[in-house]
Amino acid sequence: MWEEVARAAVADTGARAHVLERLDSVQIVYCQTWQYDDPAARLAERLGIAPRLASYSGIGGTTPQVLVQEQAAAILRGELDCALVCGAEALATQRAYKKRGERAPYSFKPTEKRAFPWEAPFHPAEVAHEVFQAWLTFAVFDNARRGHLGVGLDDYRRDLGHVMAPMTKVAASNPNAWFQVERSSDDVVTPTPENRMVGYPYTKYMVSIMDVDMAAAVLLASHETADALGVPADRRVYLRGWCYATDPTYLAEHPDMWRSPAMTAASGEAMRGAGVGIDDVAHLDLYSCFSSSVNFARDALKLGDGDARPLTVTGGLPYHGGAGSNYMSHSIATMAEVLRDDPGSYGMVSGVGMHMTKHVYGVYSTEPGPVAPPEQESVQARVDAAGTTAITDTYDGKATVAAYSVVHGRDGAPEWGVAVCDLAEGGRVYAKLLDRELLASAEEEELVGRTLTLAPTTAESPMGGEATMNVATI
Repeated sequence: MWEEVARAAVADTGARAHVLERLDSVQIVYCQTWQYDDPAARLAERLGIAPRLASYSGIGGTTPQVLVQEQAAAILRGELDCALVCGAEALATQRAYKKRGERAPYSFKPTEKRAFPWEAPFHPAEVAHEVFQAWLTFAVFDNARRGHLGVGLDDYRRDLGHVMAPMTKVAASNPNAWFQVERSSDDVVTPTPENRMVGYPYTKYMVSIMDVDMAAAVLLASHETADALGVPADRRVYLRGWCYATDPTYLAEHPDMWRSPAMTAASGEAMRGAGVGIDDVAHLDLYSCFSSSVNFARDALKLGDGDARPLTVTGGLPYHGGAGSNYMSHSIATMAEVLRDDPGSYGMVSGVGMHMTKHVYGVYSTEPGPVAPPEQESVQARVDAAGTTAITDTYDGKATVAAYSVVHGRDGAPEWGVAVCDLAEGGRVYAKLLDRELLASAEEEELVGRTLTLAPTTAESPMGGEATMNVATI
């Protein structure tokens, strides 16, 4: 798949010269499907090239755009001539083999098993309270936003449907989308046997689907190199601005759990580099693993409910398909096609990594122009100035709910919940919601702002052994 999309990207340039011969950097996005011994070298071998640089990335939804902008910066510095960024997943095929009780016949196995490349260890309190599934953590963020806005539970779920349903329309018309089905707002948010509640307020139709077979590639070169290769002007799309920034690593550390200062800073700096404002951006592809990532980006960009611009060009991660860490490669490739059809316009792509921690923005256009690399350190310093909120592992006493979610089983019934609570003396604590009455009320009336009583309890840890969790009661 890597080779296929790499060669397709070369053909897509329309270049008269041999592009592959000019490639001196090959960057592979982390592949969750299978761990090859040396992915970048294997691809280079299949392409018949010997690049000076060949690397394999870490994980995260920001990865493709980060690789693109790193290669772009190196090209600007005169360190590279031409670069390839590509990624692929075959998780749907892997799942099909597994259902049949078989193993997929992958090749070039590493000599030793590699650990999953987490950038930061799990926080002990998050492990004890089972706060590590993305559909749960992003749901917690969405509920924090709802509580901050003061919107009713039913009204907010309808709002989420209005945000996500239009993406299904884009996916339905995208031949590369995994789920080419248009759904109404009610279809998206209403629980049914086919669309069970996963983590309140998210139904199955609202969560990113990684089990897809997809690949995409992006070629980068300077304007001068493109001239030398004979790339026609109408095939060129320029990276005009970019920026990466991070929020705190752990869920409860975010000072304001209803917003992302890093999104605001990174998007603003990317547009500054491109010399545009949000009103100049005609096309958007906002990272949509879950609706909270879309809503936080909308808030950062000040996109109101009446803004007519579609929020995706692919159909979004739940409907186009979220190919592991590689979705943004599809986002960038699709945006390039959109911009070619609308020459002179600007498009923005965004990425989110880990649990609303890593954020990246890229601004593209068919119109060349001066490039102002981001002032990365000053941007991050502004974000870091807000500090982090300390996490207390165990707590006995009263605390106020800042955010929460309820986890449902495969039968659709609520099983347990988690709350992030503010302590009167400062800091935050996680709490498990196990009381049936409390679970039911959490989906019928606002829990954010309510006071709960917490008591430490020792139980079996989901990671093995025992752990102490805080159990909440009204």
